[in-house]
Amino acid sequence: MHAYRTHTSGALRAADAGKPARLSGWVHAKRDHGGLLFIDLRDHYGITQCVFASGSPAFEAADRVRPESVITVTGTVVMREAGTVNPKLPTGEVELRVSEMLVQSNAEVLPMQVAGDEKFPEDIRLRYRFLDLRREKLHRNMILRSQVITSIRRRMIESGFLEYQTPILTASSPEGARDFLVPARMHPGKFYALPQAPQQFKQLLMVAGFDRYFQIAPCFRDEASRADRSPGEFYQLDFEMSYVTQEDVFATIEPVIAGVFEEFSDGRTVTKPPFPRIPYDQSMLEFGSDKPDLRNPIRIADVTEHYAGSGFGLFARIAASGGVVRAIPAPGAASQPRSFFDKLNDWAKAEGQGGLGYIVYDAEGPKGPIARNLEADRAEAIRIAAGLNAGDAVFFVAGKKDVAPKFAGTVRTRLGEELGLIEAGAFRFCWITDFPMYELNEETGQIDFSHNPFSMPQGELEALNTQDPLTIKAYQYDIVCNGIELSSGAIRNHRPDIMIRAFEIAGYTAQDVEERFGGMLNAFRYGAPPHGGSAPGIDRMVMLLADEPNIREVIVFPLNQQGEDLLMGAPAPIPPTRLKELSLKIDIPPKAKVTAG
Repeated sequence: MHAYRTHTSGALRAADAGKPARLSGWVHAKRDHGGLLFIDLRDHYGITQCVFASGSPAFEAADRVRPESVITVTGTVVMREAGTVNPKLPTGEVELRVSEMLVQSNAEVLPMQVAGDEKFPEDIRLRYRFLDLRREKLHRNMILRSQVITSIRRRMIESGFLEYQTPILTASSPEGARDFLVPARMHPGKFYALPQAPQQFKQLLMVAGFDRYFQIAPCFRDEASRADRSPGEFYQLDFEMSYVTQEDVFATIEPVIAGVFEEFSDGRTVTKPPFPRIPYDQSMLEFGSDKPDLRNPIRIADVTEHYAGSGFGLFARIAASGGVVRAIPAPGAASQPRSFFDKLNDWAKAEGQGGLGYIVYDAEGPKGPIARNLEADRAEAIRIAAGLNAGDAVFFVAGKKDVAPKFAGTVRTRLGEELGLIEAGAFRFCWITDFPMYELNEETGQIDFSHNPFSMPQGELEALNTQDPLTIKAYQYDIVCNGIELSSGAIRNHRPDIMIRAFEIAGYTAQDVEERFGGMLNAFRYGAPPHGGSAPGIDRMVMLLADEPNIREVIVFPLNQQGEDLLMGAPAPIPPTRLKELSLKIDIPPKAKVTAG
């Protein structure tokens, strides 16, 4: 018999009754029933109930052993007595009648319980992550993550992609966040950067003639934590293709993404390819966001023209000053009590807005404070523009062009939740396309790249030379699912002349471009194929499939919100000898010294 186990703790079934077996695992739970002691033995594969009879050689040792100790038990598989079968366990028809027990490793008193669903503070969970990972839900999430990655790899290879690994130590690149820097010991005063994404390398692979590349790529960004973004590092399905249009990229990756979600959907519905394509401007208008949740049926309408010169003075003045008025439908809300509207108005004020005006449309016509001050033909025009029927209501957000549309999107989400309109049990995908190539930096007044600086502008060099930069669209696109951005992607700028001009508009000289991106730019001078790709986030995909609201629940060893690894004690001070070796001196700002102390 094997030294540790003949079966896993999830393997025994009724067909094994009467056979000898040896199991090893953790003491999940103990129950003392007088003359009998029960231990639920857990390993990666499942749980088996083990029975110790009073007076047996193993009983006393079993009585003393603490939860989460690792033990090996040997005995005979028997059927459970009638009425004690556990249908929730695959092993629930049988139990192991133990004759021998060996303690492999004693557990100390636990800082957090593994069995049960008790909630523990995040700092405890992260400091003792190895215990947290033993808990059923988190353990299941990590198995799901592994299975999702395996499925992605298989599907990408079947689609003709080959996997290549790109460098981790590289040069800094403007990807929209801060780099993590690594001092170069052999080059004093110089630093490597951890890649924010393998952007330049995957493009270089296309120039090198590999045609279809993918990688489950680690990416590193020194940025703040969010519910859907882990600080420090994350993983993405990075891929690139040569000789492709935007539609080619969509047609290639949609079956992979949809297939993975269907495989692990557990009965939830998934958008069938082709996914809807929504231009950026339309998305900002109808959803107030470039990450629309299509499970919410509400569509926002622009009603600025219907308030311009109207009898409702507040909105008329906003329209006259160049602002906008957005209408957010509330289907069926006419039957809601006045308190429903007052609550939403108070919520809007708490969000820093002036409030939420509204009109209720019933069988007799428009009602409410705004309707009393608005001409009947304008109220009717608003009803038609917002697609309303009798029994519906509509809320309004008015203000500056760069503020009101986004808050209208927040109101849309809130109304969808309040009215129970969000489609349950569904993954709704779409592409957001035609992003602006540039945007205006409000702080500096300068033109910046709005998305990926390596994207091909629509209209190419002619557009860069003849159009207002703020009107130029790019071949850039995002995959969005249930209001969460899974990836950004683009058809790349593969021509040196277009690249230098694109960066010139954003304030970079040709010399700047040569210094910062010389490797890729030089490669383009030796024959670069048109190419494009994208990079869906692995962590976010698993978060959606696991139905977890926080991305840390699907990462094995995540950092906390402050970017700290409480388990391993990182980041940590470096001894003076190492600093000297790296030609570094530490100069901590006074405020940071106080915080650190």
